[in-house]
This record gives sequence, C-alpha cells and structure tokens, in this order.
Amino acid sequence: MQKLPFVTKEQIEEIAKTYPTPFHIYDEKGIRENARKLKEAFAWNKGFKEYFAVKATPNPYLMQILREEGCGVDCSSLTELMLSDTVGFSGKEIMFSSNVTPAADFKLARKLNAIINFDDLTHIDFFAGLAPFAETMCCRYNPGGDFTLNNEIMDTPRDAKYGMTKEQMKEAFRKLKGYGVKHFGIHAFLASNTTDNGYYPKLAEILFRLAVELAAETGVHIAFINLSGGVGIAYRPEQKDNDIFVIGEGVRKAYENILVPAGMGDVAIFTELGRFMLAPYGHLVAKVLHEKHIWKEYIGLDACAANLMRPAMYKAYHHITVLGKENAPCDHLYDVTGGLCENNDKFAVDRMLPKINVGDYVVIHDTGAHGFSMGYNYNGKLRSAELLLRPDGSVKLIRRAETPEDYFATLDLTPFKKN
Repeated sequence: MQKLPFVTKEQIEEIAKTYPTPFHIYDEKGIRENARKLKEAFAWNKGFKEYFAVKATPNPYLMQILREEGCGVDCSSLTELMLSDTVGFSGKEIMFSSNVTPAADFKLARKLNAIINFDDLTHIDFFAGLAPFAETMCCRYNPGGDFTLNNEIMDTPRDAKYGMTKEQMKEAFRKLKGYGVKHFGIHAFLASNTTDNGYYPKLAEILFRLAVELAAETGVHIAFINLSGGVGIAYRPEQKDNDIFVIGEGVRKAYENILVPAGMGDVAIFTELGRFMLAPYGHLVAKVLHEKHIWKEYIGLDACAANLMRPAMYKAYHHITVLGKENAPCDHLYDVTGGLCENNDKFAVDRMLPKINVGDYVVIHDTGAHGFSMGYNYNGKLRSAELLLRPDGSVKLIRRAETPEDYFATLDLTPFKKN
C-alpha cells in the first residue's frame, strides 16, 4: 500500500535548484482544510477552541496560518511563550501547560494573560510568590492506573509525571478559590497518538464526571474542559485515519449525557492538538547520496536523525515514497539510513521499496509535527530549511537552513584563532 505525497518529482527538482535538500516542506492548503474540519466537528460547543501545541512545529508562519483559522496556542516553555507573543497571540488565545516550571516562565505567562494550567498542587503556592492570580486558571488531572479503551491498554497514566490526583485537584481548586480565582479549567492527557475514534469521547466522559464532582464538592464554576492532545494520525498506509466528525459527535453525546443534566451546559471544550493538526501536511525531502551492499542493502540519504528523530528514538514508522517511482513495484529490501555515527540512524529497516538509485529524491511522510522541532546538532549536523507550499503552488522559505557559522555562534573561539 502507498501514501501519496503532496509534491511531485518535478516540483522537488525545481525547488531543489533554490533550496538544496534535505528540507521540510509543509502544505498550507491541507493545513487550512484540516483546521476547518476540526472547527466544524466541534461547532456544537459555543466556546470550542483549538490550542495548537507549539512544541509540535514551532514555526511562526505555520502558527499564523492556524491563528487565521481561529486557533490559539498551547505553550510549555518561556521561548514558546515568546514566539507566540511575537506572532500576535495574547490573553486567552494562549494556554500555558508546563511541568517543573521555572519562575520566569510563570511570570511571562501571567504578563501575557495566558490561561495557566497548574501541573502540581505545590505550584500554586510557588506561583503565589511570583504574580497575582488571574480570574481564570486551570489544573491538570492524572487519574492513575491504566487508560483502557475497548479492553485494550492505551497508556499508563500512573507512570506519567504529569498532573494531580483527584484529591489534589479538590485541594487545588479550594486553594485557588481562596486566592480569588473565579473560573476553573480541567485538563488531562491520558494517551498518545491514538487512532481510535473512541479516545476523546472516553476521555471526555472521565473529565466530565470529574467536573461534576469537583463543582459539587468545591462550589467552583467550571468554565472549560481541555481534552488536550492524543488524537493521532495513520502513519502506516494500512491504518485507518481518525474521523474527526465521529470524534466530535462522541464528545457531544457525553456532554449531553453528563454535563447538561448537571446544569453545566455552559462549559467550553478546548483541544490541544499538534500531531493531528500538522503531521500529515509535512514531508522531509531528501536525496540519495550512496548505496551500500554488505550483509544488507543500504540506501544513504543526505538527511539523518538530526532532521527526523522519531524513527531512531521510538522506532516509529514513517512511510517513504521514491519520487517518480510511485507506481513502480516495491521489490527491493532496504535499510534507509542517514550519516550519523549511530547505528539507529535509520529511517526504515527492512523496508520493501522500488529500486532506488543515487540521485533519487525521497519523501518521508508525516513529518509536519515532531519532525523539525526535535532536531539536534549531534555530529555537527546542521538543521535543515523549512519551506511552505502555498495553495497557488509557489514556495516560501519559512526557516533557512543552518550554517556552520550558526553552529559555532555560541562558542568563544577567540583563543583558538590562528594569527
């Protein structure tokens, strides 16, 4: 089975004349259409808002596209807050969800009037010594145990460092109420990259019941419930994509069954998606530099794990298309590698692909989230450019490739310079 790229061999050959490979390229048309689908799927909720997870793809041009489509941003660090502020996000357009949070991060979040999501009970008194509390604040919940769906364990919240227990949530709400907070949010992230349409509805049921209990026991007003991320994508061609309309309808039913009878029909629903919003609309484009024939057949690219860490870090699957050979038989068995001095620097292991030649261009799919953003400089490898494919077919450079001068910029080389 195949996935079709959103670029052709002819397009890449023309682009590469100006911007040499490797580079990440993003499909603006696809991003906008997907954002509109999400908004439509949750249109039943008057206060719905998507807070794009900046960590997934921290590029201001992409963030601006999502802002134009009505999205806010989810930030988890000082620099993500600074970037969001630069793009023009402010106030309730920003959710700040972090952990082990430095004082400076909390201070800037408050200065920007972001909605602050406390990860731990102790953070509340820590924050009290830094800045005044806002009228609206949020707390992150961790139910512990295993998160199961259809009798399958999806993830293990008990092993996650994030969030508070139910009893801590109650104490946190009472404490925040004492500090003058008037409106409260609940946030939780219980599973990653799910491709089951039932994940969000099941999570919603858990959080909606928690909201009813917290409101009854603490007397606070629950203003919103943030379902966070976790809605994934089909990385493998044989997998089935999530249906965001089925997901939205499932959450609506839980809302009508749990919150509305409790008199909480004014609660806004927030999401915090990164992978779902952008991953399918990004490609890592690379060129074949070498082939090697030893105990296995290797294809060496000009990209490496520094450009896309997920396969090396998680053994994650990313589909590969050899441009111009989309319809050729996949009758050759390859390991597709980069040039790092690490044996896990492989984009594919024992992958059946068409016959590949030096000079071919390959597309590595689904790199629009957690692709460029996880890059690093091991072996002195330099981060690649990022390009935006506009709806009219034109291409814009939205991040230039690093140079050796960038790599050395933070070093003082004065004592080592030759006369």
